[in-house]
This record gives sequence, structure tokens and C-alpha cells, in this order.
Amino acid sequence: MALPIRDQLKYWGAAAAAFLAVLWFLGDVILPFLVGGAIAYFLDPLADRLERAGLGRTAATALISILALLAVTLLVLAIIPTLVNQLTALVNAAPEIATRLQGFLLERFPDLADSTSTMRQTLASIAAAIQERGLALANGLINSALGVFSVVIFIVVVPVVAFYLLLDWDHMVTRIDAMLPRDHAPTIRQLGREIDAVLAGFVRGQVSVCLTLGAYYAGALMLAGLQFGVIVGAIAGTITFIPYVGALVGGALAIGLALFQFWGDWLQIGIVAAIFAAGQFIEGNILTPKLVGKSVGLHPVWLLFALSAFGTLFGFAGMLVAVPVAASIGVLTRFGVEQYQSSLLYQGRSRADALAAAQSALATAAEATRTAAEATRTAADKAQDAAVTPRKEAKKG
Repeated sequence: MALPIRDQLKYWGAAAAAFLAVLWFLGDVILPFLVGGAIAYFLDPLADRLERAGLGRTAATALISILALLAVTLLVLAIIPTLVNQLTALVNAAPEIATRLQGFLLERFPDLADSTSTMRQTLASIAAAIQERGLALANGLINSALGVFSVVIFIVVVPVVAFYLLLDWDHMVTRIDAMLPRDHAPTIRQLGREIDAVLAGFVRGQVSVCLTLGAYYAGALMLAGLQFGVIVGAIAGTITFIPYVGALVGGALAIGLALFQFWGDWLQIGIVAAIFAAGQFIEGNILTPKLVGKSVGLHPVWLLFALSAFGTLFGFAGMLVAVPVAASIGVLTRFGVEQYQSSLLYQGRSRADALAAAQSALATAAEATRTAAEATRTAADKAQDAAVTPRKEAKKG
């Protein structure tokens, strides 16, 4: 017999409170385990495919770990220093860009030559603010990355945790399934499948889209000769998970830098704009439909709110669990809405009675159909027996 609803809410609420308490007090401690778990979850489909191809789970995990180690080594040694250098150079170039913009405006609006002009003072203050805040932001990001992802975490803890979680992922899922409350196991499994579908569609798919577009934008802008093309492409790819924002921000930044660098060479500026137009076409018609799907049920605004709230309350560890928690809350909310819409509170007694009568009529019709089918089978059997009996008697005679 299932527990009363009040007792169920009590126990599930206590479990949620315990989860938040652990996240609050042990966020820094469990951070490498969260990172390792996220990596294992992201790579589990690849391990399953390798298993279906004939490799054992251990061999598949080892192969994935070696390839991931090579990719991380390449990232740390070749790509990250380039991004940091270009970000610093872009921030330092902000005053020069503002000066060029000011000169461009002075040519067309001579009234701005007055040093007391509000427009001129505003441009100067904007340039100084961009440089000051940009340097602070860049240094903060670098210091945070070095503080959160220490050398020990990168080299030892995260790879080890990811390896063992990926190796035992299927066994862990089986053990968790065996511990589910028997009365609610089917419902929890269904909700778990829906949450996994949302995460698989959004996290795995959207991360793949971001990486692909980031590499495309960075490579294409670098080949186009844009001075800060790599960092612009990385920024555009990183925020691609917000529809249209990544392309708009990256495109505006790239075209603005192209105007600054290639002023008068409209072909080169058009090439930069065409790169982002082609990126939007590829994202909307190829990458997102194939990797993410048309609908995963995780609205970008809800995702941004979850990232902001959990990041503010629990730090970087909170940002890591924000997406799974947001997906879970979204699935549970839709489940609650479905339960509400099928309840007496939503439908009203008259509609509920009509639905019950319709279901009863369907059940009666189904029963009548079964009875008619049985009667038909009985009549057919009797007719067959009646046809067989004279032949048997004739053989005996």
C-alpha cells in the first residue's frame, strides 16, 4: 500500500533539502566529482556504441580516456593560450578602436570636435570603462579557472572519477533502479527517461553544436584575416546555446572589428558577415535539428535563470548541477500539469462523469465485441465438428 501523499512529500522534500545542503556545504569538495560525472554522462553514449561494435566496456572506456587525454592536452597547450592572448589584446585595443570610431564620427559630424561635447566625453568614458572592466573580467576568469580547476583536479581527480564512473555507469543505473520505491518505480522510470531525453538532447546536443560552431567561426574568421578571429569565434560558439544571441553578439563584434581593420575593403567586410550568415544557416538547418532536436523542453530563459540562481547560491558547483536540475524541474512540472489536467479539480465533476461514462461505454462495447467473437469461434468450432463427424462415420462403415 502506498504511503499517504503528505508522508511522500515529507520524504521527497527531505531528500531535496539534503541535496541542497550537501551542495551548499561541500560544493568545493564535490566539484571534481561533479565534473567527472558530467564527463562520464556526456561520453556514455560513445562507450555504448563502442560496446555494440564489439569492444568490452573496459576497452571502450580506456580508448575514450586516451582520446580525451590527447584532446585536453592539445587544448591546454595550443588553444587556451591563444584565446587568453587574443582576449587580452582585444581588451587592450579597446581605446584605439574607440579613438578610430571617434575620428570617423568627427569627419562626418564636425560639431563633435568640441572637447566639451557630450558625445565625445561619452565615447571616451565608454572606452576607458571597456578597458578597465574588460581587463578585470579577463583576469577574473583566468584566476577563477586556475582556482577552480587546479592542476591536481585536471591531472588526477577528474580523469580518475570520469574513468571509473564511465566504466561502471550501466551498473550504477541498474543499482539505482533496484532501490526505487516499488509503488512509484514505473512513474520514476518514465520521468527519468524524459529527464535523460532532455539532457541528452540539450546538453550533449547543444555542447556539440557550440563546439562545432565555435571551431567553425574561429577557423573561418582566422582564415579571413580578422585580427581577433579566434576569440570572437570562441565567444560566439560559447553563447550559441541561447538562440540567435550567439550569432548576433559574435556577428556584431566580428563585423565591428572588421570595420575597424578593413575599413574601405567592403569585400573583406562582406566575407566576415557571410561567415556568420553561413553559420546561422548551418546551425538552424543542419546542426540543431540533427544534434539537439526540434524540442527538448528546456527553454533558454529558464536555463539562464537556473544558471544564475544556482551559480549565485552555490558557486561553480551550482552552475554544473543547474542544467540537470532545470531539466528535472521542467519534466516534473509538465508531469504535474498533466496530472492536474486529468484531475477532478481541472475537469469538473460533470466532465469527469461524462468521461467515466464514456470509458464505461467503451469497456461495455469491448466486452460485447469479445463475447461476439467468442460466440463466432464457438459456432465455427461446432460447424467444423459437424462436418468432420459424417466423414469419420463413413470411414468406419
